[in-house]
Amino acid sequence: MKRRTLLKAAIGTIPALYLPGFLKADDFLYPSSSAGEIMQQGPFKPTWDSLSQFQVPDWFRDAKFGIWAHWGPQCQPEHGDWYARKMYLEGSETYKFHVQKYGHPSKFGFKDVINEWKADKWEPEALLELYKNAGAEYFFALANHHDNFDLYPNKYQPWNSTKFGPKKDLIGGWAKAAKNQGLKFGVSVHASHAWTWFESAQFVDKTGPFAGMPYDGNITKEDGAGKWWEGMDPQELYAQRHGLSTNENTTYSNIKIWEWQKGVSIPSKAYCDKFYNRTISLINKYEPDLVYFDDTVLPLWPISDAGLKIAAHLYNKSIKKHGKQNAVLFGKILDVQQRKCMVWDIERGQSNEIEPLPWQTDTCIGDWHYDRRIYDRNGYKSAKAVIQTLVDVVSKNGNLLLNIPLRGDGSIDEQEQAILQEITKWMAVNKSSIFGTRPWEILGEGPALENAQPLKAQGFNEGKGKPFTSADIRFATKEDMIYATVLGEINSEKVFIKTLALNSRHYSGKVKKVTLPGDTNAINFAHNAEGLIIDVPERLKGSYAAVFQIV
Repeated sequence: MKRRTLLKAAIGTIPALYLPGFLKADDFLYPSSSAGEIMQQGPFKPTWDSLSQFQVPDWFRDAKFGIWAHWGPQCQPEHGDWYARKMYLEGSETYKFHVQKYGHPSKFGFKDVINEWKADKWEPEALLELYKNAGAEYFFALANHHDNFDLYPNKYQPWNSTKFGPKKDLIGGWAKAAKNQGLKFGVSVHASHAWTWFESAQFVDKTGPFAGMPYDGNITKEDGAGKWWEGMDPQELYAQRHGLSTNENTTYSNIKIWEWQKGVSIPSKAYCDKFYNRTISLINKYEPDLVYFDDTVLPLWPISDAGLKIAAHLYNKSIKKHGKQNAVLFGKILDVQQRKCMVWDIERGQSNEIEPLPWQTDTCIGDWHYDRRIYDRNGYKSAKAVIQTLVDVVSKNGNLLLNIPLRGDGSIDEQEQAILQEITKWMAVNKSSIFGTRPWEILGEGPALENAQPLKAQGFNEGKGKPFTSADIRFATKEDMIYATVLGEINSEKVFIKTLALNSRHYSGKVKKVTLPGDTNAINFAHNAEGLIIDVPERLKGSYAAVFQIV
């Protein structure tokens, strides 16, 4: 019996079987269909060996900082992340909010939330100008989330923003604004997970007046007679005409649904093909410079080769357009080989060392989707925290992608504007210490390094270590310059950098001059066997992330 037949037989008896190391290029349960979108041919083939030709383009290595609009219909309630899933979890805080605001999810489901979303204050040109001023070199827009709703027109997903909600091509608007600001443009794609992520829409209340009444996750086109969505099939959105994963029998919201492992319902071939076609059409229409997948490794891996084909398509299409491979693809939880094929993305966390290959951390100043409660309690990350993270990440050969949550209407609030304005002021003086730099011999020194926290799953070690102090210093280099950034607030007369001691293990030279970015005036210093001791200019006292240029 052939291996593929064996695999299909195994999956026929177990809802899902994750077999790392077993699947070969021709062993996928669902090879992508040749019908629909055609993969761009070129030097990259949809195999790991071929994709390992990938080289991170210099523009991305130079860019260091991007801003993300993680914005879609789940922002409309302004009640935080994963709204479309959590609203169906009986007894959860989000469920209670939804019932009070909109009604019971058997009567008012997520499709109806989409219908409420109008994005009437969305001004992409003004937002992209704000982000460019804050130092961003690239911009990401959410193309779809786990809610399966596309923010661009395409023939493969009728549930999209040109037909429902805003009735606009949101990705098109973002792409035009990014181009006008001279920013590289990226799209984030999350929709491969809707099959399992939306399973909560199949639940029913176990208690109360609606006990036993199904939520709207299983409704069909026939149920729409006389309703606002008449003629549309909600299953094109929910994708829930299937059995529940065996670990989905409770309303527990953090079940293991990310990898296709034992107990997780396997999506159909039609579902996999639809995802492939939607994503290829997105790349063809907008030609993004960057594509982010919120997936373990690649979408639908390892049951489908869709992710491998999308990666090869993106790279080959970039070669056709630019004459060289100029695009960047991101994946999570990558092994050593896979990190050669794309850029490793770490969610809400950082590596603890200088990585041999460029990588990226993605994080947010609040929740991924806009949450009014965070605004009300002044709970956003400070500009100080963002800048410190950026400097720390850059010292380790990484980039920072920062989400600034948008309200449902497409605007940002005044607290977010203040954070961006403070980042803008810091960047106006210090951007030369970020953009175009490379890691130095070591990433830095100080007590925070001694308490670095390990990564967990796709990241999530952010904020787990000691707060930065003036003893925490990070290095970067450009040409013959060393940038030493003091992360914490400076409240002393001198800065002491022991790593740069005369004839130290990492530094054998003699410091000739110390200046500040944008200032040619020399700063007094002493350089001896103990370290480099720099006199602190009066204007830097009390400041954080102060940068010293050392030659």
